[in-house]
Amino acid sequence: MFTQLPNLLTLLRIVMVPVVIVLLNQNEYPLALFVFTMAGITDGLDGWIAKKYQLQSALGAMLDPIADKLLLVSTYTMLAVLGDIPFWLLILVLFRDLLIVGGYWILVAMDKKAEIQPIWVSKFNTFFQILLVVLVLVHQSGWMMLDSLISATIAMVVLTAISSGICYVRIGMRRLE
Repeated sequence: MFTQLPNLLTLLRIVMVPVVIVLLNQNEYPLALFVFTMAGITDGLDGWIAKKYQLQSALGAMLDPIADKLLLVSTYTMLAVLGDIPFWLLILVLFRDLLIVGGYWILVAMDKKAEIQPIWVSKFNTFFQILLVVLVLVHQSGWMMLDSLISATIAMVVLTAISSGICYVRIGMRRLE
């Protein structure tokens, strides 16, 4: 059972996605923040356990990024639907992710090296995407007025999304040559 703990934590994160969505739909921002935070903790914990105890698996390598994307894209979608973040930001984040996944599948279809290695600007993008969700949920919970910080974080999401998208396209184009 312990050998599957990282994968079980990843599956738990996937199960948390509809919970966050329902809570947001019911304007339960404090509870949504709690569940989103717990999902983030499981993300860190599953990776730490897998590395520390050498429990990495092919299933985990596949499920972990899926769980991360499900959580972020679903949360961004709900926040955009609720008017808490701009709709265009959701489109930008989705387009970047589709660009990366689409490029990956093009490389696979052309029998090119198609390993997806996260680049530093992409890691910053993920950080700013998560930070934005947390800031919006705290703000909407009424605990702190964070309008300026939310605006600055949106700018950082935009900057890092565009930068990382361009970097991935350049990497993909080099692999096509």
